[in-house]
Amino acid sequence: MTPTKNLETTAIHPFPLGKLMLIGAGVGLIIISIFLIGVNHPRPEWGQYWMIRPLVIVPLAGAAGGVFYYIMDFLRYRGGWRTALAYVVSVIGIIIGLWMGIVLGLVGTLWH
Repeated sequence: MTPTKNLETTAIHPFPLGKLMLIGAGVGLIIISIFLIGVNHPRPEWGQYWMIRPLVIVPLAGAAGGVFYYIMDFLRYRGGWRTALAYVVSVIGIIIGLWMGIVLGLVGTLWH
C-alpha cells in the first residue's frame, strides 16, 4: 500500500478579480451619475457628448480600485495587524483612485 496525501487547496481570494472589478466599476458609475444628473444646462463649449468621457473614465478608475483591493489580499490573509492595515490601505487606495478618476473625467467641464 502506498500512502496517499489528501491535499486541500483553499483559494486566497474569496472573490474573483472580475467580480471585484465589476463592483468597483458599479460604484464609480453610481458616483459619477450623481454628479452628472445635476447638470441641467451644460455649457455649449463642452460639446454635445461631454458626458461620455466621465461615464467611461470613472468606472475604469473604480475597476482599477477593485484590482487594487484584489492585490491587497495577500496582506489581508496573514492575520493580526496586517489585516487591519490591508483594509485601511485598500479603502484609501480605492478612494484616491475614484477621486483621480472623477478629476480626469470631469476636467474641462465640471472640474475647473
